[in-house]
Amino acid sequence: MTSEAFTTCLWFDGKAEEAAAHYLSVFKDSERGSVTRYGEAGPGPAGTAMTVDFTLNGQRFVALNGGPYFTFNEAVSFQIHCADQDEVDYYWSRLAEEGGEPGQCGWLKDRFGVSWQVVPTELPALIGDPDPQKAARTTEAMLTMTKFDIAALRRAHDGQ
Repeated sequence: MTSEAFTTCLWFDGKAEEAAAHYLSVFKDSERGSVTRYGEAGPGPAGTAMTVDFTLNGQRFVALNGGPYFTFNEAVSFQIHCADQDEVDYYWSRLAEEGGEPGQCGWLKDRFGVSWQVVPTELPALIGDPDPQKAARTTEAMLTMTKFDIAALRRAHDGQ
């Protein structure tokens, strides 16, 4: 095995280039790599993208136009650790735009069906507080939310 980290392959039905372009526009630290295209031998239409390589925040991805055979589900999701409410709001709105679906507890599906968790970095400390009452209050508040509200989580934690 090479020393290179793992690459995540995302399977799309004809939308690999569109998805990669969207993710590249969302994540500030991103880079587009190579694109391979189907030739006359197929199986996709000649000239259309077969794969698109890209990197988001140091994580390598390849978007594959593999056809309609497989779809995304919540069994696999990507966590975005956010330093503050502005970051939570930014990633939530950008990933949910144009047909994304909000879920519970910071989860959402983007318009391509990929699941994301937009999570404040301080959440694990709040719900893992050694004081069981603080942890319980924070967890109860968290379970009522779609997009996380950090101020509300802190208030719950503090018993306000």
